[in-house]
Amino acid sequence: MATLTIRKLDDALVRRLGIRAAENGRAAEAEARAILDDALVTTSSTSRDFWAGAAELRERLKGRVTGDSTDIICEERDRRAGLPR
Repeated sequence: MATLTIRKLDDALVRRLGIRAAENGRAAEAEARAILDDALVTTSSTSRDFWAGAAELRERLKGRVTGDSTDIICEERDRRAGLPR
């Protein structure tokens, strides 16, 4: 495992980290790891899911020309709900 050193942190930020760590029953270092994990690992997979879904939607809508997105939004809502078109 790698080691990361972060310099020049604001004292108030370090205090808040310590408080948050205590509230979660962890050491400040473990809390910092959890924060980084939540921010980077979870967001990355969520972002990937979003962009994959967006690509799929673009592919399904390819060639459709409309000036009003209401029909597309309603169709997508119905599709997700399993309603017939």
